[in-house]
Amino acid sequence: MIKAITGTKDILPNEIPRWKYFESIINKKMMSFNYKEIRTPAFEETNLFARGIGEATDIVSKEMYTFQDKGGTNLTLRPEMTASVVRAFIEHSMAAKQTLNKLYYIASMFRQERPQAGRLRQFHQFGAEAIGSTSPMLDAEIIILAYEIIGSLGLKNISVKINSLGVPESREKYKEELKNYLKDKIAKLSTDSRKRFETNILRIFDSKEESDQEVMAEAPLLIDFLDSESALHFEEVKRLLGIAGIPFIVEPKLVRGLDYYTNTTFEIISGSVGSQSALCGGGRYDLLVEQLGGKPTPGVGFAAGIERILLACENENSFSLSADNLDVYIVRINENLTQNVFDLSLFLRKKDILVEFDYLQRSVKAQMREANRLDAKYVLIVGGEEFKEGKLIFKNMQNSIQEIIGINELENFFVKFKEKKIVS
Repeated sequence: MIKAITGTKDILPNEIPRWKYFESIINKKMMSFNYKEIRTPAFEETNLFARGIGEATDIVSKEMYTFQDKGGTNLTLRPEMTASVVRAFIEHSMAAKQTLNKLYYIASMFRQERPQAGRLRQFHQFGAEAIGSTSPMLDAEIIILAYEIIGSLGLKNISVKINSLGVPESREKYKEELKNYLKDKIAKLSTDSRKRFETNILRIFDSKEESDQEVMAEAPLLIDFLDSESALHFEEVKRLLGIAGIPFIVEPKLVRGLDYYTNTTFEIISGSVGSQSALCGGGRYDLLVEQLGGKPTPGVGFAAGIERILLACENENSFSLSADNLDVYIVRINENLTQNVFDLSLFLRKKDILVEFDYLQRSVKAQMREANRLDAKYVLIVGGEEFKEGKLIFKNMQNSIQEIIGINELENFFVKFKEKKIVS
């Protein structure tokens, strides 16, 4: 038997309503903040991610799905969306059309990492990117937007962590200080952290290894090395979050794994998804557009994992959905009425009524069992003496009350039915 590839997952029909509900919240909230949806190809030239994310990051060095097409071009399934969005922003000269572009997406990503709860090799993210302004109001807006979307699902066990990475000049000075602190402690670091000492030293703070955490417990902090402008920017972001009523804590050891971040960085975490607690992460990336070949343009954004958020919702039982039950199941008494039932189903479906009928030539008893299995609200019975007189039996499956309606009355009857359905 051929099975789904390890690290991928089928989203089955019974799961889809939760996804659609979540996506509807994302779309509505993004629109209320005036973010416009963007969709980019699932694969890009590999160089886009190598330049945008950074060759020393785990994503580029270990996790990307990269292949060569028949023309010899190196392509990569997108492991994240910010680089793709910025590439589209540059390619389509979006800055020439308007100074500030506020964009959002809901899309699948691909990373070849060890599958675990809420983390797959093909996974889905939603996110937002605001490109064109250095205003700390946008930093705050991005955090508020992410928090409100996730909070709309009823999750209680979430919190916001924020930090500032400053600008490259002050960050480089800090990296030298951090190297001085670690140079006589390298032997105590894990293998991965020893590699990061040379390639991406800030990522050592991300390590979950106990030995690394012990070493980093007394390490100097980047926030103490911020230049005055970055420090003021960070203070303003905190002030704005306070006004918005967003609960947050400053986490000086919070860094991002991607090279393009500057100044504000943040995460929204949950205690309901195990060790991989981050539901969402983001921050400011004022250098990325220029790095990818565009004119110097500031930006800020976030990305959030849909599977991980839905897992947190499931673990907290934070929301439930009423089943989108079948409105009407049509039962035919005689086999020679199959065409009549088919025609009737077409008529009702054009009225946006959820309809099903029997395709297997089953008995009336079996058809009624099927109506119950599908949890149909009503059954429309076609046949018998009533049908000979141009009438149908309409049965309420909740209270078993039946009424007789004329076939020529169906139009008005179902107009009223639909109005009742919308109200309920």
